[in-house]
Amino acid sequence: MSDKTCCGCNTLSDNFKELAPTMEKYAKVPGSLITILQKAQDIYGYLSPEVIYYIAKETGIKPAKIYGVATFYAQFRLDPIGDNLLMLCKGTACHVNGADSIEEAITEHLGIADGETTEDGIFTLNNVACLGCCSLAPVMMVQGKNGEETYGNLTPDSVKEILDTIKSQN
Repeated sequence: MSDKTCCGCNTLSDNFKELAPTMEKYAKVPGSLITILQKAQDIYGYLSPEVIYYIAKETGIKPAKIYGVATFYAQFRLDPIGDNLLMLCKGTACHVNGADSIEEAITEHLGIADGETTEDGIFTLNNVACLGCCSLAPVMMVQGKNGEETYGNLTPDSVKEILDTIKSQN
């Protein structure tokens, strides 16, 4: 395989310097693909086709197999996410305490559904099975540039205020 991306436009080694130490450590270690994909996603925010082809080149694993792993596990993203990832808990306690009305408020306020990103790139909404904060139900965690913040005992009005505050800080 050449040192070009799938479209031949950029050299892989120049684009993936941050991932190189991980590749040096794990590329030839059997069973380490998930570790490599996790690190790549941590660095780049998602798994672009270029990242997948670079990993394929370095590991000798076919790109189709890497795509198969990346699409099988829900933790991996093939599209970029917004600056703030909204993880809305849909577990039993949150569901019983109104998570659906919180999701509806987010959807109406931001114009996005589960898995979508706002046009301005500020928010991505992801419904998750459980955040482990049942006593705060309904709850949402926000991962942003400044770390993670958990918001509990949400109401449709409070979630809109939270979103407006976050947006004003971007």
